[in-house]
Amino acid sequence: MGGRTRALFGLIVVVVVGVGLLHLFRTPITAMLLDRVIERRVGRDVTQGLPEGLHVLLCGTGSPLPDPTRAGACTVIIAGRHIFVIDAGEGGARNIVQMGLPIGRVERLFLTHFHSDHIDGLGPMMLLRWTGGSAQYPLPIAGPPGVEQVVAGFNAAYALDQGYRTAHHGPIIAPPAGKGGRAEPFALPGPGAVVFAEDGLRVTAFQVDHGPVQPAIGYRFDYKGRSAVISGDTNFSPNLVRVAKSADLLIHDGLQPRMVSRITAALDAHGQHNTAQITRDIIEYHATPERAADAARLAGVRELIFSHIVPPLPTRYAYPLFLGDAAAHFGGPITVGEDGMIFSLPAGSTAIDRKKLL
Repeated sequence: MGGRTRALFGLIVVVVVGVGLLHLFRTPITAMLLDRVIERRVGRDVTQGLPEGLHVLLCGTGSPLPDPTRAGACTVIIAGRHIFVIDAGEGGARNIVQMGLPIGRVERLFLTHFHSDHIDGLGPMMLLRWTGGSAQYPLPIAGPPGVEQVVAGFNAAYALDQGYRTAHHGPIIAPPAGKGGRAEPFALPGPGAVVFAEDGLRVTAFQVDHGPVQPAIGYRFDYKGRSAVISGDTNFSPNLVRVAKSADLLIHDGLQPRMVSRITAALDAHGQHNTAQITRDIIEYHATPERAADAARLAGVRELIFSHIVPPLPTRYAYPLFLGDAAAHFGGPITVGEDGMIFSLPAGSTAIDRKKLL
């Protein structure tokens, strides 16, 4: 047997023995790996390491179109002791927990509008916030007229479950007084109206263009000289441009019609004409990346971040195709948002720091 053959044989023996050992000890190895994951994630509180300032966390950057990499519409704002959530798309609450945010400390949830993909995660959001912090009062859910109907529906749907939770875990873990949500409607804000002001934090609601969906609201958050604007779902909106003037961050929905048109053609070719018509219709009430970039330029914001991304992007290599000519319309940084991203705006600074928590 030559030297090369002996080396190959020895390598095969090592591999076979290694595979055998892995199989033999797979249970303790798996338990060890699980313990490491638990140690790294359970009890983590990312707010403890954040500087004083305004922080934007993307807990859901997807849309109604199925996307295994993105939860439904969901954004978190942290300002001092305040933790707010904007919209509660499916999977958003799960991502909040996985990102290491103390969901039991969520103080209030703001809704932009009542499309299903912005509210279908309300049940888990209310549940995890309730049991995660032994909440003593229902989750305040603020929004324009209509929020009462939405919250009442979720409370009714989860009433039996809430009873089971208290019966099983006890009133200390699941206090009956803290279950569910409490609607807090505000009047239609028109061009803009302050809907929350406390501890130096100001939240301004403003109407955007998502017709035929009405009302449709965006929000601006100002805290200690830093600012972030969340568009909600909208086409190009002059009112958004006005309210977003000189903001640090603009988190804007985006739809790339050239990519969606490819999906429409494929749906038609396979006889799925109903869904094809839906993909035609959605082009009418979302801003293209280029038009969102126009809004960012006209408002003079410092950075544009895309969320509620349509269509789903199977790989980051698709980001340039999604963005199209957006960079020609806005000269500042442009980011295609991903679930788990956090953007920090420290007080007394012009910095925009970012990292990924998922």
